[in-house]
Amino acid sequence: MKRFLLFLLLTVVFCGSLSAKNRKIGLLVASEQKSVFEKYGKALKEETSGGFKVYCFKNKDYTLLVINSGVGEIAAAAATQVLIDVYGVELVVNFGVVGALTEEMSLAENCVIEKIVHYDFDLSGIDPVKKGQYPGFENEFLLTDSILINKALAVCPELRKVTCASADKFVADKSAKEKLHSEFSADICEMESAGIFLTCRRNNVPCLFIKAVSDSLTGGGKEYYQEYLRAAAQCLEITDKIIKSF
Repeated sequence: MKRFLLFLLLTVVFCGSLSAKNRKIGLLVASEQKSVFEKYGKALKEETSGGFKVYCFKNKDYTLLVINSGVGEIAAAAATQVLIDVYGVELVVNFGVVGALTEEMSLAENCVIEKIVHYDFDLSGIDPVKKGQYPGFENEFLLTDSILINKALAVCPELRKVTCASADKFVADKSAKEKLHSEFSADICEMESAGIFLTCRRNNVPCLFIKAVSDSLTGGGKEYYQEYLRAAAQCLEITDKIIKSF
């Protein structure tokens, strides 16, 4: 009996260490793939799956599967499902650039998303719910994984926890940004996180969102194009450091 228990214990330890050393992590990028190649170089493997380009990078600890979703919630949700169904990832990480909705966030630059509101999802015309509230949720906010957030903050304490307003819309106008902040107390806006979150939740796969501000409260498309590459590269540096710590 003692020998059996010892064998069982060793098996659990071995299998636990094996899974920890052979993780599959999905990295979803909407349009920041140039930063990925500049950071990691040529992919070990490149293929098309579900209509998406997928790039495989590998080291001794994990396999990183990078998928280029393109912009928007629907594309991001579909790409997330490919990562889960085809590649069996255990974690989905999304890095990218966002717009600031406050003067404070214009200066903060780097953040981790704590709450998401899909602000153009609205059932309030037929049901007694808030704008942005999905069936099965207590309110309009989608709460991300607090354990992953704390791990990210342990590695990069300079990150700011934020609320993200997400929808299929590039918000350039200052008054529109201020309205989003006023209505939802949102700090940033972008176009993919709600789709990624909801898909991961349905599949019981954890997800983490690391973002960098590319356009300020008063900035629009012009500032976005000026700052996009710098912000994306900076965001990936932080994301890479966090992934390596898991």
